[in-house]
Amino acid sequence: MREGVRIGQIIDGEDLLDLFLCHGAKDVASDAPETGGIGILSIGNRVEADGKAGVESCSLSAERCIVRVCIALLIAWSVFSLQIVHASPTKTILVLGDSLSQGFGLTPSEAYPMLLAKKLRAAGLNFQVTNVSAAGGTTKGALERLPAHLKRKIDIFIVELGINDAFRGVPVDQIQNNLQQIIDKVKARNPRVRVVIAGMQLPNYATDDYVSAFGKMFADLAAKNGAALVPYLLQSVAGDPSMNLSDGIHPNADGQKILAETVWHVLEPIARQIAVIPSASEGPR
Repeated sequence: MREGVRIGQIIDGEDLLDLFLCHGAKDVASDAPETGGIGILSIGNRVEADGKAGVESCSLSAERCIVRVCIALLIAWSVFSLQIVHASPTKTILVLGDSLSQGFGLTPSEAYPMLLAKKLRAAGLNFQVTNVSAAGGTTKGALERLPAHLKRKIDIFIVELGINDAFRGVPVDQIQNNLQQIIDKVKARNPRVRVVIAGMQLPNYATDDYVSAFGKMFADLAAKNGAALVPYLLQSVAGDPSMNLSDGIHPNADGQKILAETVWHVLEPIARQIAVIPSASEGPR
């Protein structure tokens, strides 16, 4: 009987490949003499063996090539499968705001929420950004619209509301209460959600109690809810004609790029933290 080959005798991949090919060959004679290792057994007489040596060598080389290709494909598929298994699941960001977040007068791709989506992809962060902002949106209107958007998981919630309420003279306490209810409802459905509050300021036509109370409201909400705060969304944009549409109120495409940078400074570290922890949707629903 042929002497077995132990694992310790296989020096490298070439020996393993020879073992596979030789022991798998169909023309190996069962009564061939031992060669003291992985050897080529005689087939018939010496003359026939010599005559076929060249052909067998070519056949063996071809078989080696095929096996190498198969092994390479298996390794590549294994690596690809592992990448799929270990790939982080897509996290979600919901943006709830008014015309500033909707991108009034612009295409959706020019509004800062979609610019943030591009920044997230460029940073290698797997997030889907959903922008449900509406022109003319108020805190009361957003509170009514919110339930329809709570059916999906939310990992990061960006809320940008309140300025339209202020223009209508809604009491600051009522605006703050509506925003708190919005945050509470989002947290009730997504216990581990991270909240980002985009703060706003009223034009300093008068430094009365309403103006100061409105500006302070966003910081108070952020502190109460453990939320991240963008102190002033329109920083470096408000009042600059080159950054706004002809109405002087809504940011143009260049202005929206500034808004994206302003929010990105606050959002990026949060997104990087969220990207490596279980999704908020895994909490109780």
